[in-house]
Amino acid sequence: MGENSKINAVRPKKALGQHFLVDLNIARNIVDALSKDHDVVIEVGAGMGVLTQYLIEDQLDKLQVVEIDGESVDYLLKKFPMLDGHIVFGDFLRYDIAALTVNGKNDVAVIGNFPYNISSQIFFQILKYRDCVSESVGMIQKEVAERLAAGPGSKTYGILSVLLQAWYDIEYLFTVHENVFNPPPKVKSAVIRLKRNNVKELGCDEKLFVTIVKQAFNQRRKTMRNSLRSLIPAEMIDNEIFDKRPEQLSVAEFVELTKMLDVDR
Repeated sequence: MGENSKINAVRPKKALGQHFLVDLNIARNIVDALSKDHDVVIEVGAGMGVLTQYLIEDQLDKLQVVEIDGESVDYLLKKFPMLDGHIVFGDFLRYDIAALTVNGKNDVAVIGNFPYNISSQIFFQILKYRDCVSESVGMIQKEVAERLAAGPGSKTYGILSVLLQAWYDIEYLFTVHENVFNPPPKVKSAVIRLKRNNVKELGCDEKLFVTIVKQAFNQRRKTMRNSLRSLIPAEMIDNEIFDKRPEQLSVAEFVELTKMLDVDR
């Protein structure tokens, strides 16, 4: 599957912190939540292989395990020798997912017990490769899961909610308590599923869309008129949409707003 399938000879200086899931029933449920009809399945941060063991049972022929910690890679290869050729020793955030596709047609899924400290970055990586990643099932901090699945009007609805929901249908599947991890985290976790929707194009300038969403939510307590003032032409400043705060706008309304503000600059 190209250069990404090779194990990097240089070990990272520092492995990412991670809490390891020890409840096998939950591990099985996470794997079962992922559809079985993908061309490629990427597991992010396999650790000691608690999810990997079930992915091997169901989907070894299409599995690529991306792990940044050298000790975990050594452990996985000893415990699961059939993973030889299926482990990518490196950083998922720098991983070229598109390299796994053939003429852009391969259907990729991403699964994992995602490290809390990079979970948002993982979803931005998935978003970057949305044309080939059709599904993702991940365990993340409960607060982050709630934020991703939140709709307009919610206090947790934010930048990543809008950007992901523009391209994916998001389901909060179930909550996971602290005592099923070693070491136990200080927060609860949750399992979330993203499925690619039918949107091919937003119908607006996508870079401007991202700029508007980020700029609006970075000052979420302000009205859109104040947070987006630098982007609003003088003749539009009194439009009533700018009386709203960003959490009141749906994805579709952000798209329409982007079209409205897409004027010569």
